[in-house]
Amino acid sequence: MSLVCAITNEIPEIPVLSPVSGCIFERRIIEKYLSEKEVDPINGEILTSDMLIEVKTTSNSSSLIVKPRPPSATSIPALLKSLQDEWDALMLHSFTIRQQLQTTRQELSHALYQHDAACRVIARLNKEVAAAREALATLKPQVQAIPAAISIQNMEEEVSEKGKEDLEGMTEKVIQKLQDRAAILTSERKKRLKTMPEDLTKPDTIKTFKQTSSHLGLHSASDPGILCLDISILDPSKVVTGGNDKNAVIFDSQSNQVIATFKGHTKKVSSTIYHNERDCIITASWDKTIRIWDVPNENCVKIIKAHLAPITGISLHPTGDYILSSSLDETWAFSDINSSGKIVCKVKDSTPLTCIQFHPDGLIFGAGGQDAIIKIWDLKEKSNVANFPGHSGPISALSFSENGYYLATSADDSLIKLWDLRKLKNFKTISLLENEEDVKYDIKCLSFDSSGNYLAVAGNDVRIYLAKQWNLLANFSNPGTEKAHINTGVKFGPNASFLASTGMDRALRFYST
Repeated sequence: MSLVCAITNEIPEIPVLSPVSGCIFERRIIEKYLSEKEVDPINGEILTSDMLIEVKTTSNSSSLIVKPRPPSATSIPALLKSLQDEWDALMLHSFTIRQQLQTTRQELSHALYQHDAACRVIARLNKEVAAAREALATLKPQVQAIPAAISIQNMEEEVSEKGKEDLEGMTEKVIQKLQDRAAILTSERKKRLKTMPEDLTKPDTIKTFKQTSSHLGLHSASDPGILCLDISILDPSKVVTGGNDKNAVIFDSQSNQVIATFKGHTKKVSSTIYHNERDCIITASWDKTIRIWDVPNENCVKIIKAHLAPITGISLHPTGDYILSSSLDETWAFSDINSSGKIVCKVKDSTPLTCIQFHPDGLIFGAGGQDAIIKIWDLKEKSNVANFPGHSGPISALSFSENGYYLATSADDSLIKLWDLRKLKNFKTISLLENEEDVKYDIKCLSFDSSGNYLAVAGNDVRIYLAKQWNLLANFSNPGTEKAHINTGVKFGPNASFLASTGMDRALRFYST
């Protein structure tokens, strides 16, 4: 109002007083307000124009003093300059606020990033704590009263000295069960050795084997590679495979269809076994667990946590009640698969183990390690009774002959060595390289048939050898020798009627006449 009066040189109206709120207003403005609402704008009480009281600034109401104009408002250019100054100040203030807002945003972004990083670290630590607790829970039943500072090797020694406190218990009952089963198997084997099965496939027929089918759709293509297989004894048309995609699959060769897929492992499946008496499968994985799956219901019924590192191999005991496992944590474990997955015994070796298999009678077993040595262990005594040195490089596969006399082994040196368990010596070495300039031959799997007459080899190709003479009967090559074409598993059907193999190209192949 003062600025307008200064410009127009008009005398402002006489102010009025509101008796309701005690505030002073311009008559023109307050009367206009009262004409609409009739209440005091300050406290909202009833007020009319008649109630307003004029405020007299002098004794003579007609002579009001007019304030002089300020120097900045004496001309239009001066007014424009004042307005420009006001605008500049406003813009500067706005710019300062924008700068503060940008700084605040950066600080908030940094704080959110730190919060996210902290959450990730906390989640990782929680995961490690959970894993440590699981490992501790696995070790507790094995070493209940032993201080945590004692190493695994010392724990095994102390437990062995105690005898009865042998982890879950290599008890007299368990030992007697193993011995009874071994006696039956030995007696049956002696009878079988006298006469060969009449329906055993002849060597001349083996020579005529050819690839009859190939199946690629069993496992995921995003993480290709089938690493292992086994054939059901109860129904030889069913084959179980384990892959890089963390899954196990059962394939029916008669209907040429996948009949079950088992998901649960968090890392690749390294070994699979089809139970010899029940409709269930057993899988081992690099996630450090062994799982028992019920095939009809397609669910996991038991998880065995016996190791602290990836599991490289498993072997089912002839009783069908126990599983033997090897691991990169330098231990082998003997676990009961009928109970809650309890560990019967666990023994420390001197090297990471790469493969393991029971002898046909179930009282001894062979284990291969990264130190290129095959060790024969007595299961009852948990003692290393024989060593077979001679390979160069980690052991890749081993297989016992059904007659119980021979052991076939392979390593990264592209050699197959045959060992006589009666004389504890190597009596035959088969080199899969024709000359030193050849590309390295990767042997991934060895498998005798149920009669012990034939030995199958999986690697850069699939081969079948005749036992005793060790002549090459058949050779099945895949296109190329790259890693994608490496064969990883091989298994004979009953009486060597057919052969099945798996490879890194996701293929399950069948060979027969």
